[in-house]
Amino acid sequence: MVKLTPDRRLSPQPPGVAARDVVPVPAPAALSAADLASGSAPNASTLGGRLSTVIGGPRAKINAVVIDVADRRPLFEWRADRPATPASTTKLVTAAAALASVGPAHRITTQVVRGAGGEIVLVGGGDPTLTALPARPNTGNPPYASLRDLARQTATALKGTATERVRVDFDTSAYQGPTTAAGWKPNYLPDGEVAPVTALTVDEGRVAPSDPSKKTRVADPAVVAARQFARLLSQYGVGAKVGRRTVAPKGADRLGAVQSPPMSALVEQLLTDSDNDVAEAVARQVAMKLGRPVTFAGAAQAVQQVLARLGIAEGISVNDGSGLSPRNRISPIALARLVSLAAGQDRPELRSVITGLPVAGFSGTLGPPRYTGGTSRAGAGVVRAKTGTLAGVSTLAGLAHDQDGRLLAFAFMAGDGKGPVDPGKLDQLAASVATCGCA
Repeated sequence: MVKLTPDRRLSPQPPGVAARDVVPVPAPAALSAADLASGSAPNASTLGGRLSTVIGGPRAKINAVVIDVADRRPLFEWRADRPATPASTTKLVTAAAALASVGPAHRITTQVVRGAGGEIVLVGGGDPTLTALPARPNTGNPPYASLRDLARQTATALKGTATERVRVDFDTSAYQGPTTAAGWKPNYLPDGEVAPVTALTVDEGRVAPSDPSKKTRVADPAVVAARQFARLLSQYGVGAKVGRRTVAPKGADRLGAVQSPPMSALVEQLLTDSDNDVAEAVARQVAMKLGRPVTFAGAAQAVQQVLARLGIAEGISVNDGSGLSPRNRISPIALARLVSLAAGQDRPELRSVITGLPVAGFSGTLGPPRYTGGTSRAGAGVVRAKTGTLAGVSTLAGLAHDQDGRLLAFAFMAGDGKGPVDPGKLDQLAASVATCGCA
């Protein structure tokens, strides 16, 4: 259950629109049942007329739906049950499945253990945020797990046994199968859209992690992670060289361990920034929890299994966790129902699905220039939604209060992958929902 500030006097406007001292909408707070249904529900015919005008007629390649969060009643449907390519709105599905299965407090562990022959083993658990960079300034967010800290712990433990030199083997067995998903384009990796999916990676496998402008990824993130760890060990006084890929002995003595931020924070990151690496890692945590093979296929099956338990599996078919695969298919009504469930009172563990949604005109993938001008400007600070973009596809799914204070969920999906699409039209549709005084 969430609160999206409905009062336009308290809602921010994007840069260049608002007064200088106006700040973005705070993270949603809990609503009572009465608040959730505050305001009168919009007249479906009036709302439909507004949205149909923006869509532009039956030839428009748009599937759309708006539903009332309070009672899940559809208020507007335009091919709403027809599955379409969701692109990164797939991440809503991944996020909900992870929160409902492993839970918001779950953390991913990276550890170092003793090997069977005197070596040590760096064991990847699938943490996509493990970093070798120096500690970040205080941002108010949970810190990432630090490879430096792990090396420091390990060096201290080794020195305690008078060990001066070791071989560093590495274990990636937590994941199996291909490192790329069916349908992914060959340019995704070299262009830096995502790294090869492996259980051990540092700084998302980026060649130059300290330079955000450089997106290139390394070919084998696990090998690079082991090399970085060996160098850090040497800096902390234990000579180290990289060995081989292996599987750590069961019950081996632990020399050090670090943990990721909680799943709630990982979900917020993957939604706000549309982080493909985090999304794929989170999907695999679901597979681990349910005892499925920790592969793309196993993760997809595990996600579907969790959605079925939640009662929202209909209209959803996925092949990856990030939405990079054009083979994914989700209907608008399925997305809107998922968002409504996360925004309601019955599933408080799903709250991070809502708090992770970008704020129109301000944060993440909905930051400027989106919602800063034209007919979508009125939705700035009021609309919260997940974006999706692939060649010939644009999607948007999220929440907004209308002018009467009613909380509404929507999903708009444009394009068939064969021609240009205008994400601005989807922003205009969401703004039309937010500005509708249609009771």
